[in-house]
Amino acid sequence: MTKQLVSAASLLLLTLVPGTQSTPVPADDAPAYTSGGDLVAPIHYRDWIYLTTGIDMSYDAPTAPPDHHIFYNVFVNPTAYHSFLATGTWPDKTVMVLEVRGADSPISINKRGHTQSAELMGLETHVKDHGKWGFYDDNGKLIPRSASCYTCHEAHAAVDTTFVQFYPTLLPLATQKKTLSASYLNDIQAVTSVAQPPAK
Repeated sequence: MTKQLVSAASLLLLTLVPGTQSTPVPADDAPAYTSGGDLVAPIHYRDWIYLTTGIDMSYDAPTAPPDHHIFYNVFVNPTAYHSFLATGTWPDKTVMVLEVRGADSPISINKRGHTQSAELMGLETHVKDHGKWGFYDDNGKLIPRSASCYTCHEAHAAVDTTFVQFYPTLLPLATQKKTLSASYLNDIQAVTSVAQPPAK
């Protein structure tokens, strides 16, 4: 009986401690699909690991300010997150959710700045399954691989086609573990070269 308790405690410890070897993926953590191949929406994604929030982001050339402000919240399934802490890259069965919300102001006692709206404007899911990444829209449909999101992520993402450069708690870790992509390092070098004044 004592040995059984020790074994159970050891398994629980491995599950809870970040940076340990991969653990079994809970059923509600891994990606799931319908019989037709659509992604089943991870309805409890807000219980997952929060990575970052971007505001009014655009990857195009600078343009006029937007007519309305938008928040982009990113969450990842816990199993993938803890694996990233150990390795600096994403394992198979990674599920990342991009949640889009509008900006409200004024709300309650807030007189300046913006808070996120209760209304959900959209969801996009980025899934790594069988070694390949796929983007899914808010209806769970696979976005065609001819879409620009694939080529943009492949050309500019910091780690494994994901924008870890925008995740403040993970970028230093990926830098330390030397898992940053060559394309991202080239982007950084190009930006740094432009920012530096010419030598006299």
